[in-house]
Amino acid sequence: MDSVILIVSFVVLVILGAPVALAMIALPTLYILVTGTAPLLTIPYQMYEGIAHFPLVAVPFFMLTGELMNSSSITDRIMGLSRAIVGRMRGGLAQVNIVASMFFAGMNGSAVADTATIGTVMIPDMKRSGYSAAYAAAITAIGSTIGGIIPPSIAMIVLASSVNLSVGALFAGGLLPGIVIGLLLMATAWIIALLQGHERGDIPFSLRAVASAFKRTYLAFTIPLILVVGIFGGWFSSVEAGAITALLALFLGTVVYRDLNWAGVVGALQRTVRLSAMVFIIIAAAGPFAWVLTRLGALDSLQAWLLGFADTPFLFAMVLLGVILLAGMIMDAAANIIVLGPVLVAVCGAAGYEPVQAALVIVVGFLLGTVTPPVGVCYFTATAIAQCRLEQSAIALTPFLVAEILVLVLMLAFAPLTLLLPSWLGLL
Repeated sequence: MDSVILIVSFVVLVILGAPVALAMIALPTLYILVTGTAPLLTIPYQMYEGIAHFPLVAVPFFMLTGELMNSSSITDRIMGLSRAIVGRMRGGLAQVNIVASMFFAGMNGSAVADTATIGTVMIPDMKRSGYSAAYAAAITAIGSTIGGIIPPSIAMIVLASSVNLSVGALFAGGLLPGIVIGLLLMATAWIIALLQGHERGDIPFSLRAVASAFKRTYLAFTIPLILVVGIFGGWFSSVEAGAITALLALFLGTVVYRDLNWAGVVGALQRTVRLSAMVFIIIAAAGPFAWVLTRLGALDSLQAWLLGFADTPFLFAMVLLGVILLAGMIMDAAANIIVLGPVLVAVCGAAGYEPVQAALVIVVGFLLGTVTPPVGVCYFTATAIAQCRLEQSAIALTPFLVAEILVLVLMLAFAPLTLLLPSWLGLL
């Protein structure tokens, strides 16, 4: 009963507009003050324990990589390549939006950064071309989830540090699902474009144009290339990879493209500090919240309840996805990964799933929470950029959410989708 009161109180606080991190710290503090079952020093200690994981050091490096790209012309060059590849298709700007998110995902790893970067460029263009503001917001928000799936992925780093899994194995396992999600979102956008008569680009597709755009952009792709080869080849860790990619982005912007000045570097560093602080305060706050849930037996009860369905694989999968999607709607993805991630990975392991497969399903499911209310940060960011009503963008999001949920089901039902590449690379 106490755990139910705690969870309901948390949901109410979030709905009323309280910051998620503040709610997760305040409730355990209140619990200790009322019950006196532990010293108040438990709160800062659990916060420290939440962030005392070396792989998390990679998070600000990947964020800095993305900010340096945005401060130089790298992002614009990626946009230009995306336009050359798919801009001629029916609903071309929607397709460009998704393809740019796929490219950007391989360099940054943050769904929120993807939304802000792609959104500020693509949403105004889409509105000028006749797309509704709600549809432009929806396609930007859902495309941003790819930023946390295709490696590098900040969400995967957070989960790997929580359950002691190999970051490289999760990165390798996320590559194919990320591509499948991107392609399925493109197919969904194409069907909607046919039904609603969306625009088609005026400039015909040309291999010469693609080659020209690639020539302007190819050096930027050394960032994901070095990342993939280095981590998968065992040459350096995810933290070292983050530092190397940040230095490479700095080198490209200042020396190769020569459009990143000192003011741009300082601005990128300032934004990285703010974004990193936002992520780490949530991760830290999840520590005491997970502690009090464990103390009250809520996590053990959830684990026992889910295992009750383990004898029926289909029912177990549906209940698991339901729990993941519901949790994603009421709590931040990083907090969900810290609080619920270890329990759900353990439950899936007991039900016969490989830990890497389970972890990737959990990451993708919680990332969907970033585009669903009431705490969907990507959903609110894209809607704010598009200046449209929240309920309108929610309606426009629906077919894309269905498409991504179908991929989640496929990830659970077809293990090679997540395990093939890690197995080939000897990471399992």
